[in-house]
Amino acid sequence: MTAAPETPVVAVIGGGQLARMTAQAALALGVPLRLLAEAEGVSAAQVIPDTVVGDYRDLEVLRRVTQGCAVVTFDHEHVPTEHLQALAAEGTPCRPGPAALVHAQDKGVMRERLVALGVPCPAHRIVSTPEQVAAFAGQTGGPVVLKTTRGGYDGKGVWVVRDPADSSTALQAAERTGARVLAEELVDFRRELAALVVRSPSGQVAAYPVVESIQRDGICEEVLAPAPDLPDDLALEAQQIAMRIAAELDVTGVLAVELFETRDGRVLVNELAMRPHNTGHWSIDGAVTSQFENHLRAVLDLPLGSPQARAPWTVMVNVLGGSHGALSEELYAGYRHVLARDPRLKVHLYGKTVKPGRKVGHVTAYGADLDDVRERARHAAAWFRGDLGEESE
Repeated sequence: MTAAPETPVVAVIGGGQLARMTAQAALALGVPLRLLAEAEGVSAAQVIPDTVVGDYRDLEVLRRVTQGCAVVTFDHEHVPTEHLQALAAEGTPCRPGPAALVHAQDKGVMRERLVALGVPCPAHRIVSTPEQVAAFAGQTGGPVVLKTTRGGYDGKGVWVVRDPADSSTALQAAERTGARVLAEELVDFRRELAALVVRSPSGQVAAYPVVESIQRDGICEEVLAPAPDLPDDLALEAQQIAMRIAAELDVTGVLAVELFETRDGRVLVNELAMRPHNTGHWSIDGAVTSQFENHLRAVLDLPLGSPQARAPWTVMVNVLGGSHGALSEELYAGYRHVLARDPRLKVHLYGKTVKPGRKVGHVTAYGADLDDVRERARHAAAWFRGDLGEESE
């Protein structure tokens, strides 16, 4: 009898909640993971036994962690591009590869490439002085959004400037980190959308339904799948944009394309992420195949699973750290209420210390009535935050 081939080990760089949820999919597939965590006891390190603690900015640490692994993938996009190039040159596949990932690491590089591809984007320009900000504002005729080209996330590294004279804070912050500053027009959008696709090295692509993403203070708070009242032609255009970007940049794994739906019926690309994404968390419970399972399938070049939704509506609401008494300190205390109130609710907690505004989990509800599904998910998230009490029942 021929022995079964050894199951390949996947190295995951970064120990956040994305790696933690990837571990759940890996367990079901029987795929072992090796984690590079930034500290002891971080979210993913709690559930992945094969964990090394170290600095992802250290090439020797990366070499040690990835030795013997079939492929490397990521919980975040901050690993230095030159380190990934070194790993790839030494025969360790990185998926997504450094040539693709740089477009998610550097917003300036991203904009330049998307414009070359003819992808619709907001008006933009790299700036380095208040005078250049003022000139750009004069051309666009309105407030300007300034972004550091590297390192920003969840609203960090982003400033809305209504007077170009107030741009010094952003310019100085970028100078301290060595990043450039990207000026963009402040888009008058109806809402924010996200088109998430998964692509394998062999070119197979799975496209999830386009979702609506509701943001507050730069942080994703709620996701509606599919986006309500989105015209079919606009949904198809958003998916086609995402699939084209994935193909042109040679992305392997999940690509999330964050979009603005403008008031005049267009879509503009806001940002890219090349990893499982907050706007795809609904897929764990709401899709035939979750984004995390399909990401693993893609990086191992296995056939992709169906991205089809299981119910007419799925709503995911992030659980953000609150500031109200014991419930903000001990999330487990919320289980008794939310699970008894709604037996169909799905709760995902990340094992994180609770801090105000920090993503510490998410809840998912699904069903045939959007208003009902949304109320159920919102209530559960509010209860975990400590915004509700027994008197609310």
